[in-house]
Amino acid sequence: MSRPALDVLIVEDEMLLAIELEHLIEEAGFHSLGCAMSSDEAVTLARQLNPDLALIDVHLSDGPTGVDVARRIAKDCGGVALFMTANVKRLPDDFAGACGVIGKPYSGHGVKSALSYLAICLTVGHAPGPVPAGLTLAPAYADRWGVVDTLT
Repeated sequence: MSRPALDVLIVEDEMLLAIELEHLIEEAGFHSLGCAMSSDEAVTLARQLNPDLALIDVHLSDGPTGVDVARRIAKDCGGVALFMTANVKRLPDDFAGACGVIGKPYSGHGVKSALSYLAICLTVGHAPGPVPAGLTLAPAYADRWGVVDTLT
């Protein structure tokens, strides 16, 4: 089975991290649609570009608004969010509609493995196997994709 392509939006206000994520996305064989640094910019870009996946930090340039961005992208844009944050404990129990989280600091290999895994989950509707190290799925998505153990 060939790996499906993903169009990925980066929502990160630290430019060096955003550039690093863009390179990791491209190295993994996926397409970076660009970067948003604030909540309004993120939602506007998500509406315009229709990403398959949005990588979202919790704390953006306009404050701790990443949770709201994830909810808006899931509800208003029909997109899937994945948190990438050092503030994992600040996520609500429902993950704000996001499919999961990668905690910072993360490894390049971990991000690429998570993206490849999520590409399959999003395309075929079920997990290809155990969740890769560093990725924690939201309970709703773990159930949807048939994953028994969501702990990394």
